[in-house]
Amino acid sequence: MEAARPPPTEGKFVVVGGGIAGVTCAEQLAIQFPSEEILLVTASPVIKAVTNFKKVSKALEEFDVEEQPSTTLESHFPNMKVIESGVKQLRSEEHCIVTEDGSQHMYKKLCLCAGAKPKLICEGNPYVLGIRDTDSAQEFQKQLTKAKRIMIIGNGGIALELAYEIEGCEVIWAIKDKAIGNTFFDVGAAEFFTSKLIAEKPEAKIAHKRTKYTTEGKKKEAGTKANAGDLGSALGPDWHEGLNLKATKEFSHKIHIETVCEVKKIYLQKEFRISEKKSLTFPGDHNNQLITTDKEIWPVYVELTNEKIYGCDFIVSATGVTPNTEPFLCGNNFDIGEDGGLKVDDHMQTSLSDIYAAGDICTASWHPSPLWQQMRLWTQARQMGWYAAKCMAAATLGDSIDMDFSFEIFAHVTKFFNYKVVLLGKYNAQNLGSDHELMLRCTKGQEYIKVIMQNGRMMGAVLIGETNLEETFENLILNQMDLSSYGEDLLDPDVDIEDYFD
Repeated sequence: MEAARPPPTEGKFVVVGGGIAGVTCAEQLAIQFPSEEILLVTASPVIKAVTNFKKVSKALEEFDVEEQPSTTLESHFPNMKVIESGVKQLRSEEHCIVTEDGSQHMYKKLCLCAGAKPKLICEGNPYVLGIRDTDSAQEFQKQLTKAKRIMIIGNGGIALELAYEIEGCEVIWAIKDKAIGNTFFDVGAAEFFTSKLIAEKPEAKIAHKRTKYTTEGKKKEAGTKANAGDLGSALGPDWHEGLNLKATKEFSHKIHIETVCEVKKIYLQKEFRISEKKSLTFPGDHNNQLITTDKEIWPVYVELTNEKIYGCDFIVSATGVTPNTEPFLCGNNFDIGEDGGLKVDDHMQTSLSDIYAAGDICTASWHPSPLWQQMRLWTQARQMGWYAAKCMAAATLGDSIDMDFSFEIFAHVTKFFNYKVVLLGKYNAQNLGSDHELMLRCTKGQEYIKVIMQNGRMMGAVLIGETNLEETFENLILNQMDLSSYGEDLLDPDVDIEDYFD
């Protein structure tokens, strides 16, 4: 006999997703409506909390990301209830979500913040690993301890960090672009980082203050409650801190980059033997350049579109993410963006009544500021979650609300290879056409500064290193002042540009 289904619960605000967007949204709603019960539905036993939030400038912000048990959130906000379960179905016409345990939760306003899932180059292959959440990062660490050679496919933030952090293991890094870090940098900045990548790493690491990740104290039964396939929320900044990314060999750093190529085919050991193809040794690993056929037997082989084949212990698929919309689409007529996200308007509302979305799951479909673009980054997840809560509150109270200032200019601060990296506005000349010019200043190993100018006005900037120029440049981009008369003085190290425009 079928077990009795739990009765539906009444809830005014329901938020789905325990990542930065979802938790920020739920916290804001709990503050705005202290007498209302706020439901946060998450498949993971831990949630991501933003701590030590700090405004660096008008638009730039820094914060720590802490993994915490959901009970911490409930103790901070007595009117919040965390339900640890995945979502099985959304019935938008009935204003109801059904969780994996069969419970029904009624909503008056719903915010979907279910994040994104990794685009794996090959589904179901035991030697292909995607890194998205803490569990997959720890699985990667476990595999790495036994590895002699790995292959990284992809050119985003996680691929960049892995390539730099891994020690004691040969790394072959295959990217489809001409230079590393194409999402964030131009070729000049990539060159600045590449020299750091191939150099021996210093012994002492610079302490990271931003992120604390731990699953210690995680409930032992958590593994049985969430399905193995359930996605935890995105790792966010400095995810590798606290993980020992050391493999079997004694050298610190050995990396080879294959550019302008993608994966053509993946062979398991037996398939490769039958194919009678030859794999290559690690480039530069032999005195006689003619001996390039690898005699080592590997568990898996990768054939690239440049016809090169390499064997390795396992492959890291770091080729980006795709919005995690699947649980919500069946029976619901959402407008979907070209990138697969739920389209949202300038009040974070989807095409369906009373349903909002924020973070990686959504696609910004309003006419954006000429200085802003959507990128699936932890800073935008926090901003969208916060703003979505404000919009939900305003709609409930019948108030009007202006677009938040954080959508006026793109601004992101992070760290790569232990360098501070600040990206502002149209930092890669996105959608500016050909009528723009670049100004550069580079001190090898110390700093890299690039500004994008159009019609005498600053449209974007990349600042790598301790430049102390982020606030000045942010203001110059925002106020669109004509800088034609300053010419090259803008980046002259002998000119104190901060005082110039104070």
